[in-house]
Amino acid sequence: MLVLSAFAEERYAVDLIGDNAEGVGYLLKDRVTDFAGFADAVRRVAAGGSVLDPQVVSQMLGRKRRDDPLDELTPRERDVMELMAQGRSNKGIAEELVVTPAAVEKHITAIFSKLGVSAESADHRRVLAVLAFLRR
Repeated sequence: MLVLSAFAEERYAVDLIGDNAEGVGYLLKDRVTDFAGFADAVRRVAAGGSVLDPQVVSQMLGRKRRDDPLDELTPRERDVMELMAQGRSNKGIAEELVVTPAAVEKHITAIFSKLGVSAESADHRRVLAVLAFLRR
């Protein structure tokens, strides 16, 4: 399900995602001006991924939290987390940040550790990390 909204409300995005971020997206309709980008978002959601508008993600990252493990993230880890929340792959994150995929993997491993996301084989750790971020 891909929602196009007129509101940059993080609670709407959190409600949409619920307990499972797979196959959902929340975009601001006034910012969907690039057809190729929109088509890519539709494909990612249809393939079971997730997409969040960068403005909504920025609001979520910018909130001040007390006693929050997100405060432990470095600026680069926050950049990686924001792109993860947008549904980007490691390769996509690496291209966006102009770093190697190995550097992205190191940042993601650090994010998992700082957020306390376990390495359970049955769980999708990226989704759990984004959900942990959204819930805080």
